[in-house]
Amino acid sequence: MTGYQEILTDPSYRGQLVALTYPHIGNYGICFEDSESTQPQVAGLIIRSLTPRPSNWRSQQTLQNYLVEHSIGAISGVDTRALVLHIREKGTLRGVLTTEGLTPQQAANLARQFDYAHHDFVSEVTTPTPFVWDPEGTQSQTALHSSTVPPATLPIAFIDYGTKRNILRNLRRRGFLVHVFPASATASEILSCSPRGLFLSNGPGDPALLTHTQSVIRQLIGKIPIFGICLGHQILSLALGAKTYKLKFGHRGANHPVKNLLTGQIFITSQNHGYAVESSTLPKDTIVTHINLNDNTCAGIKNDSYRIAAVQFHPEACPGPHDAVGFFDEFYQQVLTG
Repeated sequence: MTGYQEILTDPSYRGQLVALTYPHIGNYGICFEDSESTQPQVAGLIIRSLTPRPSNWRSQQTLQNYLVEHSIGAISGVDTRALVLHIREKGTLRGVLTTEGLTPQQAANLARQFDYAHHDFVSEVTTPTPFVWDPEGTQSQTALHSSTVPPATLPIAFIDYGTKRNILRNLRRRGFLVHVFPASATASEILSCSPRGLFLSNGPGDPALLTHTQSVIRQLIGKIPIFGICLGHQILSLALGAKTYKLKFGHRGANHPVKNLLTGQIFITSQNHGYAVESSTLPKDTIVTHINLNDNTCAGIKNDSYRIAAVQFHPEACPGPHDAVGFFDEFYQQVLTG
């Protein structure tokens, strides 16, 4: 019902056609402050019904004009719930949105030509150069649940695989001085800012393709506390020696139940990933801390001796749910105590 703008601008959706099951999309327009990156990242949008005139005092642009401005193809009038049921049966599918008047067979052939599984999307969405995120805290104050932002006194390194801005906001709100590095950064470059911890962001595509960053993380394990979200969780697991695999239709949406195996607590989480960690391949000293209750897949790991943890969901979910936002506080305590 809410969050279509955040989905459109989430780099984890890079190269994907997104189908939304809620029927009325565009009804609150576009507010630039709510974007998770500088531009829409999806390849296309599929919806049931477009609301042409938004009703929202914060709206700065209509959804249709926003998509046109950024040359993002979209289609309305589709029974998206029937489409989702088809995907649940057949698995994730390649598709084409076109205005070229192709025949169904020509469109299907065009879809088959794109090798999604072996495409490096991270290189398209990572920052090209290192930077320090919002040292004055101004962007973190104006975001959702704004409050007085403490001074940035605790330096951490942050690898951007296609991060959402709200992850950076949450870290900054806790007093972290966040040094953001591109996915191509080396271990020595990351350590050059004298970080007290390392954060691995979300991002698009197959984690197994990212052999460079796996090697970099392997060099950093044990040196400083590390926390990963989604793709960061998968890369950290691969660096530990585990394996990942492709899910049939992925986990996408804001209502995924996750169980903490250590406490029994259940969170409702926002998720967006097409791959998962194979729990049985994790090293013996690394435990599975969370599972997805829909299919029992690995949703979190922890290794106390290396001071690392990671989750396969979004604690920073914006607009929500916020059940798991406390993971940022746990990372803060881990970094603070070393």
